[in-house]
Parts: sequence; structure tokens; C-alpha cells
Amino acid sequence: MATDRRTLLADTALDVLADEGMRGLTHRAVDRRADMPPGTTSAYFRTRAALLTGLVTRLVELDQAELHTTAAQLLPLPTAEELVNGLALLTHQRLTGEGRRRSLARYACTLESVRDQELREILVPRENAGREAVRSFLAGHGVTDVENRAQTLLTCVDGLVFERLVSGGEVPREALEGLVTAAMR
Repeated sequence: MATDRRTLLADTALDVLADEGMRGLTHRAVDRRADMPPGTTSAYFRTRAALLTGLVTRLVELDQAELHTTAAQLLPLPTAEELVNGLALLTHQRLTGEGRRRSLARYACTLESVRDQELREILVPRENAGREAVRSFLAGHGVTDVENRAQTLLTCVDGLVFERLVSGGEVPREALEGLVTAAMR
């Protein structure tokens, strides 16, 4: 749980966005959900743009922490099967519990960032232990053009997560196996 009010409000805004969508994200909705007096969110995030920026900054912080922790649990990844296992764990985390809520908020914010340069700059994929693990795995298996292959693999995994958010269910292991095999060619 957040220890300072600004983080608490950003976390609450993330929850409101996940539950009610972009149209439901208002200062008042965040105040109500956080059980704060009216005007509290507005005092910390004066405009809707400031609220979105605070929410996206917090979302990226949470995502980066998750990716770092997951990669630390899985490294090193010596075999394709272990990479598939890691991707399966990541997709499961992104489709269940708090990870699902963050995924819903992330995709809503990603669409919003098409028209908002500041949000887009915050959401740009970051360097993290997970991305580096995929690069290292591919390089260790003699793949040329590691950067593009890693980017393509991770983008496809992200697309599978999006599709499963919409249609339900888990990402099929066979799909992940196929993506890893293709990345290694």
C-alpha cells in the first residue's frame, strides 16, 4: 500500500481507470475511491493531464518493479523452454489480479498517449532485467539482429496479452513456444 498521499492517489487513479475506463477517471472519482475529502486529488494533481501523468508514472514504476522481480527469479535462461516458462509467468501475471488491473490501465493510457506526447515519453518501453534477459538469451543462441528479434518477440507477447484481456483466458503455451522458436531462427 502506498505510504504517501500522492502515491496513494496515483494508485487509486489506476484502480478507477481499470474499473471505469478513461471516461470514468475524474478527480472526484479518485477522491471517492480513496475515501478522501472532495478536492484532495485536485490539490495533488491540479489538472486531468497532471492526474494522467501521475497515474502513468506510477504504472511504469510498478511494471518495472514486477519485471525486475520476475527476471531475478528466472535468470539465467539457458534453454528455450525456460524462456517460454518466463514468458508464461509474465503473461499470467499480466492477466490476473493486480497485473490484470495494471494491464487494463496500461492499454487505456497507451491509446491516450497517441495524442499526448508527455504520456508517450513516460510509457516508452524501458530497459529492464526482463528485456535484457530476452536479449541475452537470443545472443547466447547465436541469433543475429538480437535487438529487433527481442523487440518483435516482446511486442508479440504484449499483443497476446491484449487479445486475452479482451477475449478472456490465458495465453496458450503453444503460442509462446512458436514465438520463441521464430525469434531464434
